[in-house]
Amino acid sequence: MKECISRDAALAALKKYNKEPFHIQHALTVEGAMRWYANELGYGEDADFWATVGLLHDIDFEQWPEQHCVKAPELLQEAGCSQEFIHAVCSHGYGICCDVEPTEEMEKVLYAADELTGLIGAAALMRPSKSVQDMELKSIKKKFKDKKFAAGCSRDVIITGAERLGWELDVLMEKTLEAMRSCETFVAEELAKA
Repeated sequence: MKECISRDAALAALKKYNKEPFHIQHALTVEGAMRWYANELGYGEDADFWATVGLLHDIDFEQWPEQHCVKAPELLQEAGCSQEFIHAVCSHGYGICCDVEPTEEMEKVLYAADELTGLIGAAALMRPSKSVQDMELKSIKKKFKDKKFAAGCSRDVIITGAERLGWELDVLMEKTLEAMRSCETFVAEELAKA
């Protein structure tokens, strides 16, 4: 079983450097999605590790966007995270803002799903329900093709992420949508506490 700091310590570290509700929501969404993926892919014993990496993957982004995944190791060490944990967090910036390559399956999932959760989340906000519960794959595919929609979500990273996992793009989209459905209520409840 992989070691990681407690969720309370991780949440405190996240909130120390992130104040924007959007960034907190994204962190919580990726946390929930990564927990779902851990269980889905047979890594249930490491679900806390996967989830906590998801929660802290953008710890440095709000205050140091120009140093994303470069400032993170310092902040994560300060929070008591292991080198394995720090590598996992930084690997989602591979080829974008750092040279830490995703090698473990968990790192490849984070790399692939991070941007996609942003795109799916933006698409959900356009729906009358404001929810992913009633969203279908075809809606995501349509938004994915529209380069102007959620332009900050890199389609290239999502495509590369699917390739790294050896998955079809549709499989990545379907799984990530399911992962987001699984944690939507949890994310809303956590945000309400903030």
